This record gives sequence, structure tokens and C-alpha cells, in this order.
Amino acid sequence: MRIGFVGLGNMGAAMAANLLAAGHELTVYNRSPDKVGPLTARGAIAAASPAQACDADVVVTMLADDTATEAVTFGESGIIESLRHGAIHVSCSTISVALSQRLADAHTAAGQVFVAAPVFGRPEAATAAKLFVVAAGPAPAMEALAPLFDAVGQRTFVVSDRARIAHLVKLSGNFLIASVIESLGEAMALVGKAGVDKLEFLDLLTSTLFDAPAYRTYGGLLAREEFEPAGFAARLGLKDVRLLLAAAEDLQVPLPVAGLVRDRYLTLLAGGGGELDWSAMGALAAWEAGGPKPGG
Repeated sequence: MRIGFVGLGNMGAAMAANLLAAGHELTVYNRSPDKVGPLTARGAIAAASPAQACDADVVVTMLADDTATEAVTFGESGIIESLRHGAIHVSCSTISVALSQRLADAHTAAGQVFVAAPVFGRPEAATAAKLFVVAAGPAPAMEALAPLFDAVGQRTFVVSDRARIAHLVKLSGNFLIASVIESLGEAMALVGKAGVDKLEFLDLLTSTLFDAPAYRTYGGLLAREEFEPAGFAARLGLKDVRLLLAAAEDLQVPLPVAGLVRDRYLTLLAGGGGELDWSAMGALAAWEAGGPKPGG
């Protein structure tokens, strides 16, 4: 498959490398060109612009937020303008439900296909091709994209033929992870102040009722206070909770816990923690109980 890939951050670079390893023909673009070299050394073609990456059957975007996705898609010589008729744009970014719908409508009007395929998993899972892909879009596109999804993930969940549903599911999942981070942080602050070893406490939790990846991964980061380098920055965690709340308001669904999590991320960012891993939000409880400030 001829694939263009736009966005080579922590996740995108690993995903692109796995597409190359699976034998796909890859053209890559990144705003910071230093990220391109390791992939061209492995056989990828460097694009000077997003438009050049669109000379493909499929173009994949893995970008930080709505602003970056809008610029690459709707900007001058962007994806809408450059992608051929019938080709597919796959957005693996975590973006708003509203933008997802706007992208679907714009691609349809241009005679192109839009598919949402955000992923669950941290950079180490991306490197190991162990992501979980949450996909939504027209059925023929789902079938055509199966080899691409298989190259980057361990399982694909097709949740709808409406692209925006995949982004709603992804935002909902990230909200649950953030809720786990907050509750784990509070529990660890409590037992830690009483003298209980946090790693031993985590072992008890994950050996009994809470044997789940989110508890193991984020509990470990909290217990060891490993917030740098960030696998997923706290400022992006705040972004995702805000997008979730916007979608909930549109659907008239109250989410009181999401409001609390948003405020916790605001507290972390106000203290200078925006570039820490988003798990650092869980360390606020220990700090408020007299412990060290997250990130030092």
C-alpha cells in the first residue's frame, strides 16, 4: 500500500516505522525535519509538505490537536486540496468530535474518504506494534485499511460507520484513564503518608481486584514518580478532557467527574507541570498532603 504519513511525534514515528517494517511504501512529513531522517534511512521518502505526502492511496495524520489537524487538512496545499479522488485520509489523532464530523463532510464533498482511527497505547506500545485501534468509517474503507491497522496494532475495534464515533470513544477512554490516575493518586497519597510502600500497595492492588493495564502502567509511574520524559504530556491530557466535556455538552450528558479531572489538570499546569507526563496529575494529592511538588 502507498501511504503518506504526517506527524512524527512520540507515537507517529513508531507507527510509521512499523508500516515500513510491514512492507508498505511510505512517504513521511513532519514540521520538524529532524524526525524524518531515521525513517528515510530505513527506506521512507521524505516529503517537503503535506501535499507531497498525499501522493498515495492513504494519508495518515498523527497530530497533537485540532489546530494542527485543521492546518494540515484545510490549509493551502493541504490534504483536502491535494488528495486524489477516492483516496483515504485516516486520522489517528485524538481530536474533537466536532472536527471529526467536519473532516468527514469536507472529504465527502471533495470525493475522498475520511476514516477516524485513534489509538490506545503509550509510545512503548506503538514501538512494539501493540496499539489498540478504534476505527470508524465506511465499510469498504475499513476492509481496505485492515493491513495498515494490523501493522501498527494488536487489535482493531470498528465501532461505527460514522467517523466521529471513534473519536468520541477515544475521548471517553482517555477520560477513564485520567479518572484512574486521579483515584490512584489519592489512594497512594493516603497510604503513603501512613508509611505504606507505594510499590507494595500497587502490587496488592494489581494482584487482586485491579489487575488491569491502566492500574499497572499508571500506578507504576505514580509510585516511582516517573513523570519525565512524558509519554503523553499533561497539557494534552487537559486538552482531551476539554474535548470530552464539549462533546458531552453537545449531547446534554452531565459528566461531573470529568469536570473535576479538568480542574486537576489545570492545577498541574498552573504549577508549571504542562510538559510532565499526564500521570503527574495523580501526584497532586500527595503534594497537597505535604509531599513534594510533582516534577520537583
